[in-house]
Amino acid sequence: MTNFAYVARDATGQRVAGTLEATTQREAVSLLSGRELFPLEVAVKEETQFRLRRSPRVKPQLVATTYNQLAALLRSGVPLLRSIDVLRRQCSHAGLRQVLGDVHGRIEEGDSLADAMSRHPKAFSELATSIVRAGAEGGFLEEALNRVAMFTEQQDELKGRVVGALAYPGFLAIVGTVVINVLVIFVVPKFESLFARLREEGQLPFVTDLVVGASKVMQSYGLLLLLGLVIAFFLLRARLQTKEGRRLMDRVRLKLPMAGTIYVRFAVARFCRVLGTLLHGGVPIVRSLRISSDSTGNVVLSEAVQKAADNITAGESLAVPLGQSGHFPQDIVEMISVAEESNTLETVLTDIADSLEKQTWRQLDLAVRLLEPVMLLILAGIVLVVVVALLVPVMRMGMAV
Repeated sequence: MTNFAYVARDATGQRVAGTLEATTQREAVSLLSGRELFPLEVAVKEETQFRLRRSPRVKPQLVATTYNQLAALLRSGVPLLRSIDVLRRQCSHAGLRQVLGDVHGRIEEGDSLADAMSRHPKAFSELATSIVRAGAEGGFLEEALNRVAMFTEQQDELKGRVVGALAYPGFLAIVGTVVINVLVIFVVPKFESLFARLREEGQLPFVTDLVVGASKVMQSYGLLLLLGLVIAFFLLRARLQTKEGRRLMDRVRLKLPMAGTIYVRFAVARFCRVLGTLLHGGVPIVRSLRISSDSTGNVVLSEAVQKAADNITAGESLAVPLGQSGHFPQDIVEMISVAEESNTLETVLTDIADSLEKQTWRQLDLAVRLLEPVMLLILAGIVLVVVVALLVPVMRMGMAV
């Protein structure tokens, strides 16, 4: 529900001001008329405008459930506006209830479902909006909503599995960094007087001298270095949010050793699944390609798909431009080519997505298994260097005594 501020006159002609909750401005006017008030001015309250403009973030799992419920209501013959109103009234999540209220109001004012959803990018992804628009135009909105729910759940599960797989290596990296910094900043200075005497005698090992130098730098400029890293992070983040920065980052992702292969295969699997779904729903291939290009999550791959759509318009096949881009695996391109010739593209694309996801999960699992011991070795090696740099001079002093 939206808060509206109003100015009206009552039956005696006296000026009245206040606020009320309504889904749309039209409903607010109707409520005022029901109170025997003649509205002079009705507008969205400022804090409500700000809240709607922020578009609250909603968990993907909750959004997927909403898609499924909306599809079930529509399949049962409930009109769209009433279905959304039912979902809004029974929703326990305040943010989603606010979003659904705004969607309901925009549809009531003449917007399509997809247009109303596009106003809330933090709740409804661009891909979901595109598929819903295609489903509404093609007459398979209920199936489109179910498919979007499935995609949303799969992407949320994928993200959860990746985060879970990288949680332990990330924990190792954080703990190792903290331990190394504690050793360098707090432990090494305790031996400074001993190291100074050995340096005068020319008996201080090079490794120890290096560690002592690093300790002095961290003590003197540690906060400045940390501040510099934080500033660099935010500058890089701002740069990556630009079109050129995102394209550069997406190119780097494709070229990463091992990780790049896994990333590409997951992106191609998403693309094949969405494209197969749209083709199965009867959406023309050119429009399906333009919609599914966003599902890759990569600007470079998306541009390759858009180019393929342009080539198909000119009469070429799908496999040729995808293969020429150099970003799609050759075995996938060959399977798409055979599917085009046999007129089984939509079925083969779904099979490709299933196969790719299974293969890529095995690769990701193996990569994470290898990452853990590698990180342990690197961190243990750094700690060993610091400890040896401290112990060797002490042992020399002991032997001299």
